[in-house]
Amino acid sequence: MYRLGIDLGGTNIVAGVVDENFKIIATAKRKTNCPRPAEEIVDDMAAVAIEAISNANLTLSDIEAAGVGTPGCIDAENGIVTYSNNLDFYDLPLTSMLKEKTGLNFFVENDANAAAYGEFVAGAGKGTKDFIMITLGTGVGGGIIIDGKIRSGYNSAGGELGHTVIEMNGEACSCGRHGCWEAYASATALIRQTKQAMIKYPDSVMWGLCDRDISKVNGITAFEAMRKGDFAGKLVVDRYIEYISVGIANNVNIFQPEIICIGGGISKEGDTLIDPIKKYLKGENYARYMKLNADVKAAVLGNDAGIIGAAYICDLYK
Repeated sequence: MYRLGIDLGGTNIVAGVVDENFKIIATAKRKTNCPRPAEEIVDDMAAVAIEAISNANLTLSDIEAAGVGTPGCIDAENGIVTYSNNLDFYDLPLTSMLKEKTGLNFFVENDANAAAYGEFVAGAGKGTKDFIMITLGTGVGGGIIIDGKIRSGYNSAGGELGHTVIEMNGEACSCGRHGCWEAYASATALIRQTKQAMIKYPDSVMWGLCDRDISKVNGITAFEAMRKGDFAGKLVVDRYIEYISVGIANNVNIFQPEIICIGGGISKEGDTLIDPIKKYLKGENYARYMKLNADVKAAVLGNDAGIIGAAYICDLYK
């Protein structure tokens, strides 16, 4: 039998059919086209699900379970998206709506938790019991898995690791707080930090890398400059990795997972990113003198994590 996972984002709706070996055998995709009525988005989710199943040369009867990873606060037990600011969902009974349109039994989970669960069952966390995934993107997402279960609090709204403060009265965060880890360690923050360094160091190689157009700066500009021996680029990268490391150490000291995994586009930097984080953690991990300690790894599933995790979250309800 097969499973279906939907990764619902503010930009795209992507559905994938996943086999028993956690392999995605077919997909389908549409634009989310926000803002628009929730009913229209759910209609497209159902259509994308059916299209993915057709692309796999299967029928609805071949799908034993289906799941959705969506931004926002989730009442997973009742299949309701309580609130999603990106999608303008309020108390949306998503799973019952999708069942009505497709006939499939759906489960729903926060998108960061779904991606973490995907890495847990099929990626960097496979074989562990205690695992945390951090996603560095537009924001900083997090998923906490303890003893094989997603942990998000009694109201299913926990796990917002990016909104823990690392600098009191620091940078303004989109959540309304100041000094959040997200405001320093997200890819958005890295781009801001890169632009600030370029203005301070007008002779930096980074200007040439973006054709002297500061609006073209992206998340790898500073890394590329660093590899070219650029002083300003190295300053940005070193400081950015330190920001990431502070948050990683905080989470290790709270949860002591077997593995803490870093996802998002920045994770493609591999050892350039991971090795200094490990070095920092050796000095900041409270349990550093114990024989067993948390390891840091880069995510391996990329954008597939959300689909695979969504497809398999039904296992959490057995």
